[in-house]
This record gives sequence, structure tokens and C-alpha cells, in this order.
Amino acid sequence: MGRVEVGVRVLPKNYYSISGEQGELFRPMSESRKEEFQKYLEKSGVIDTLTKVLVNLYECPEKPPNAINFIKESMGPAPPGGDVEKLQAKVKEQQAALEAKEKEILELKQKLADLTEAQKKAE
Repeated sequence: MGRVEVGVRVLPKNYYSISGEQGELFRPMSESRKEEFQKYLEKSGVIDTLTKVLVNLYECPEKPPNAINFIKESMGPAPPGGDVEKLQAKVKEQQAALEAKEKEILELKQKLADLTEAQKKAE
């Protein structure tokens, strides 16, 4: 793997930076849009969670060799794909059971109608 270098750049007041494989991009952002986005992050708990994770990283006596993995592990595991597959299987199972019950209801309604008709003829 190549070495990743982090640099600090002084940006104009209303600009934000995006770093990626193709270099760094600078885009203007209005003050109200920044405030709105910050409120969203605060309201959803993102800022608190990231702050806690970064404090934990800072307070580690021995810094982990891979900070990104530390952050990912601290944030909690992503939902495993197996759970989704189990839920999809459960949905199919429930749909099949529902169809069987609906068929049974139709058969019972037909039996009831037949018995009601037979009773009327007997009277």
C-alpha cells in the first residue's frame, strides 16, 4: 500500500474540501447550508458518536496500527448479510403460510355454504 499523507490547507471561508483518489476538490458552501448540515449531524447523533470514538482513539495508551479499523470497530459492526438472508427466508415462509391459511379459509367458507344449503333443503 502507498503512504497516505495528510495536509492542512487554509480554505476560503465558505468552501469545503473533498479528498479522493483524483485529488482534492474545493466547493463553495453557503453559511446557512453549513449550519443546516451541522444541525442535522448534531440531531442524528453523528457528532457525539464521532467525538466519543476519536476521544477513545486519543486516549489509547498504544495507538492502533490502523486508525480506520479502530474507528470502524468502535462504531460497531455493520449488520451481517446473513441476517438479511434469514429475514428474507422468514418472509417467504410467512407468505407461504399466509397463502395456505387463505386457501383453508376459502375451503371452509365453501363447506359452510354447502352445509347451510343442505340444511335449508332438509327443512
